[in-house]
Amino acid sequence: MEVLRQATRPVHAIFVPIGGGLIAGIAAYVKRVHPAVKIIGVQPIDADAMAQSIAAGRRVTLAQVGLFADGVAVKQVGTETFRLARALVDEIVRVDTDEICAVIKDAFEDTRSILEPADALAIAGAKSYVGARGIRGKDLVAIASGVNTNFDRLRFVAERAEVGEHREAILAVTIPERPGSFKAFCSLLGTHNVTEFNYRIADPDEAHVFVGVQVRDRDETKRLVRRLDRAGLQSLDLSDNEMAKLHVRHLVGGRAPWAQHERLYRFDFPERPGALMRFLEAMQSDWNISLFHYRNHGSDIGRVLVGIQVRPNEMVAFRRFLARLGYPYEDESKNAAYRLFLG
Repeated sequence: MEVLRQATRPVHAIFVPIGGGLIAGIAAYVKRVHPAVKIIGVQPIDADAMAQSIAAGRRVTLAQVGLFADGVAVKQVGTETFRLARALVDEIVRVDTDEICAVIKDAFEDTRSILEPADALAIAGAKSYVGARGIRGKDLVAIASGVNTNFDRLRFVAERAEVGEHREAILAVTIPERPGSFKAFCSLLGTHNVTEFNYRIADPDEAHVFVGVQVRDRDETKRLVRRLDRAGLQSLDLSDNEMAKLHVRHLVGGRAPWAQHERLYRFDFPERPGALMRFLEAMQSDWNISLFHYRNHGSDIGRVLVGIQVRPNEMVAFRRFLARLGYPYEDESKNAAYRLFLG
């Protein structure tokens, strides 16, 4: 009633999260008063009992249901809800967790309100619908019905929002395992801001790098992959790889028998473009980087862990490099965690 009374122009579609009876009630009212308005339900891809039920023509019970959007985590929809939705709902859009996280970020940046995942669901569906249909000049309504979230979940949301917006590309790139390759690879990234970098020496010939890069959209990711391929660097787009985003990014590492004379240092890089290239250009060309870990967490400094192979007779030159660089650092070569898991 509020939507239709407050609309100053005809509403093209109303997007409604599907859990219990909300969509049935909205559809029943709107279709009676303004039948031309589309009612579009939205469900997470891992909690899509209604979508599956309508496709099957009967109520389907899910064996498992995703709990991220717990407000719509329904294994089986109600009898009356199913009857009304089947008759009155025009379409159902399904979205993934990353798309929901992206909307939570959008809503916070626009309104400083923090939506819970189930409440961001309808907006995520509207964004997906517009992107798929190329809709222009239409009035769309998305129902955001609450802000019941918890603080612990925000870290996960922040981690996944950029990927959900297609503003971060997650790539696995293979480069030659020799001094200078790391610098050459970073130069190919051009003006792209690096959001994450994980690498550990594991092979005498090839280095496998896990890197996150800021992009504008999926097309820019494709262009970047083509540029790397033209340079002879095998690359793999992992932006939609759930295991890579959840686990692999935290597991790159381990002991490295080839990392002779490795020195481990923790640096504070200024969080601005060019800080990494300044580090690489200041470093002696025959020193090999054997470990690199960085993740942008929105701070004004980037916390970077670097392993560099420096022979004992080169330590004087290495200390001069540290002084010339000017970045705050700590020598972690004797750190117990390093010796147990990486050294």
